[in-house]
Amino acid sequence: MVDPRATNEDLTAKARIRNAAMDLYAQYGAERVSLRAVAAEAGVTLGLVQHHFKTKAGLEAAVDQLVVDYFGHAVASVPVAGTAAQVAAARDEAVRRMLADNPAVVNYVRRSVLEPSGTRVDLLGSLVELTRREVVGLREAGVASTDRRESTQIVSVLIRQLGELLLAPLIEAVWEQVAEPGEAELPRLSITVED
Repeated sequence: MVDPRATNEDLTAKARIRNAAMDLYAQYGAERVSLRAVAAEAGVTLGLVQHHFKTKAGLEAAVDQLVVDYFGHAVASVPVAGTAAQVAAARDEAVRRMLADNPAVVNYVRRSVLEPSGTRVDLLGSLVELTRREVVGLREAGVASTDRRESTQIVSVLIRQLGELLLAPLIEAVWEQVAEPGEAELPRLSITVED
């Protein structure tokens, strides 16, 4: 899979700034991180951050796009071959692996979706649009069902791919309180969306 983040040795200053912002936003939330803090983390001047991104909103949009690129690359890594269920399962697994390999993406998505401010709903909208394009493409290729509503399919994909990520802290907290001694394995989350 192509890494949308790349490595520090290969990065331009603009990419290093964006990556530093994602790490800080994932850890503390975008509203609690200043452009100065991002500049310090990236090892650049505040002026360079402003040169590349103009404003904090511009930097947040770049981080959102990076996260969407992670999802897009994960989904694109799966060939459109097999039944609809096989393609869906393979894509869900590719997203699951990408998230397991990128804890900053997980924390950033959690903060963006579960703690949205009045201006921070862009990431979810971008993920919805990515999913819409993928669902439409699969429907046109004859891989996804056209019997279900497109909107239901979009919700179903996002719930499958984000549901575990968003609910994992709740499941872990409840499990700690109810698990019997010796029960080490958490139950697996399964969500079904119906028309």
